[in-house]
Amino acid sequence: MSFFLKGLHVPHRKNTADKPAVRMTDIKSVTIPMLMHIGAPSTPTVKVGDLVKVGTKIGEGAGGLSSEIYASVSGKVTKIADIRLTGGGTVPSVTIESDGEMAVCETVAVPTVTSREELLAAIKASGVVGLGGAGFPTYVKWSADPSKMEELIINGAECEPYITSDSLTMTDRVDDMETAIRILTKYFPIKRTVIAIESNKKSAIASMQEMASRLENTEVKVLPSVYPQGGEKVLVYHTTGKVIETGKLPLDVGCVVCNCTTIAAIGSYLKTGMPLVEKCVTVDGGCVKNPQNVIAPIGTALSDIFEFCGGLTAVPDKILYGGPMMGVTVPDMSSPVIKNTNAVIALTPKEAWLPRTTACIRCGACTNTCPFGLAPAEILLAYKKKDTEMLKKLSVDTCMLCGCCSYICPANRPLVQNNNLSKQLLRDERAKEAARNGK
Repeated sequence: MSFFLKGLHVPHRKNTADKPAVRMTDIKSVTIPMLMHIGAPSTPTVKVGDLVKVGTKIGEGAGGLSSEIYASVSGKVTKIADIRLTGGGTVPSVTIESDGEMAVCETVAVPTVTSREELLAAIKASGVVGLGGAGFPTYVKWSADPSKMEELIINGAECEPYITSDSLTMTDRVDDMETAIRILTKYFPIKRTVIAIESNKKSAIASMQEMASRLENTEVKVLPSVYPQGGEKVLVYHTTGKVIETGKLPLDVGCVVCNCTTIAAIGSYLKTGMPLVEKCVTVDGGCVKNPQNVIAPIGTALSDIFEFCGGLTAVPDKILYGGPMMGVTVPDMSSPVIKNTNAVIALTPKEAWLPRTTACIRCGACTNTCPFGLAPAEILLAYKKKDTEMLKKLSVDTCMLCGCCSYICPANRPLVQNNNLSKQLLRDERAKEAARNGK
């Protein structure tokens, strides 16, 4: 295996790279879902008619894998009702009509951290989840066996087209990141911290190198600008040389991987006591009049975000949470900014056009491009036959759904979509087997 895994040179389209983030004002209302993370939905802790302030807890984490949720504006709770998620399911949400004051809750206070246990409690109370897109509750990640935590890998690759919000974090929130790194490495046995950034982000590299010079055992690793550089397994391999086997986690090779904005959010909470209530979002795409990075309260409707950016120049053919490679289509314009929204992309019909699918020509481009050397064409045949044993042999579970195979396919086959269906087929098969065995 070569030191650098395979991938793609996708168009950058970093149209907002040189634009400072702009904070939204005059928020009329927000609708905050109780599921903005991997795991169980949070339980609403308010009722219609309650008055809340910025930082008031409105959702209690349910069980071990969940997250706390807080009001992002001050005002009155006007509705608690189900909201449609991108996956088609529904979850309770809390709508708050803003009073325009943005008054801060009296309970917001800088946390006391003098031990690892207090630090974990603070991370849990912050409501921070994986902000690079995954949404995994951050306190759960740091609650693992600390003896395995040898290296902290901070993901600043931001390899998707359009998105620049993480790059802004690395230039605008250096103090927050530094605070978090100092405290995390104080209470956890981290021997080495690596900040991984793609080579096309010169300003971020300079800011992070200056910060790293003030920290012990911290370095900046400048990586080639190749998609999917920000994939967790890819990033670990390119920064440490360690291979994460199928079914294993970074911790199994001694690594903790955190997105740079996640690190900044932890630092901000440790300094101010204000939980996660807002998010910097890249707003771009051919339909957006004034593409820019917007700091928006969590729960802000996408329609309000677009209006803040000067409106739309045409009716979008597709609107995505995230970038065009791994982003997901939003149900409608009322969909809100959630915790792990790093971008909102409004695409014109030309940008969203899907070319006609033709027959596979057996060129092998999909396998040659896959970072893990998978065989998507063979996986497609196995899926059509519902051959779960062959899908296991083809290691479809290793697929991280980066989309390289579909992007490079000259026949425009829906390969990544099929890989996702194949992974679900295996999950269903395992669930049936567990049921048969009474587990």
